[in-house]
Amino acid sequence: MLELTPYLPQLLVAWTAYVIATASPGPAVLAIIATSVSQGRKAGLALAFGVLTGSYTWAMLTASGLSALIRTYGEAIIVLKIAGACYLFWLAYNALRAAMRGDTPRPSLGVPLQMSLKKLYLKGLGIHLTNPKAIFAWIMLVSLGMPEGAPAAVTATFIGGCMLIGLVTFCGFAIVFSLSPVHRGYLKSRRIIESLMAGFFAFAGLKLLTTRL
Repeated sequence: MLELTPYLPQLLVAWTAYVIATASPGPAVLAIIATSVSQGRKAGLALAFGVLTGSYTWAMLTASGLSALIRTYGEAIIVLKIAGACYLFWLAYNALRAAMRGDTPRPSLGVPLQMSLKKLYLKGLGIHLTNPKAIFAWIMLVSLGMPEGAPAAVTATFIGGCMLIGLVTFCGFAIVFSLSPVHRGYLKSRRIIESLMAGFFAFAGLKLLTTRL
């Protein structure tokens, strides 16, 4: 513990930044919310774990020196940027299709999920792995929480703390938005919510294509 004491102020700053980043509305958070409201707690948690897996994949790669690789091969980010935008447009298309359906799904007790838990997990993983902004967010976080030359214990503590924060935040969204009153509210305004989600994903995809990273 004494070895970590000099690094605690930087770790606290980085963890605070991570709380803000994970709790801020974005494609991942809104996908978790929409899935939890429409398909229930298990579905929301499956997608949340996919997002977490993607997040910590970038965390481990960044901590292992990905930022230096990005500076050397900047063209790879352009490819990832296009792939991420296409994925967001695909999510927008699916949300729009759901909004245009005339039927209203019944409460989910005993009703099969629209997507399997495995597919939902992979959807969450895809949202985060195809988002180049997640890479740069982790580069920023690593530079805040892991100064050059920091011992391995600092790296483990930093990433472990972020894992705990992400688990509480993303799973918290899934649990809260899967509660029965929220689900009933979704059933009443499903088409409006799905339309808003379609618009958001389309906007996020366009923003990703046009924003310089």
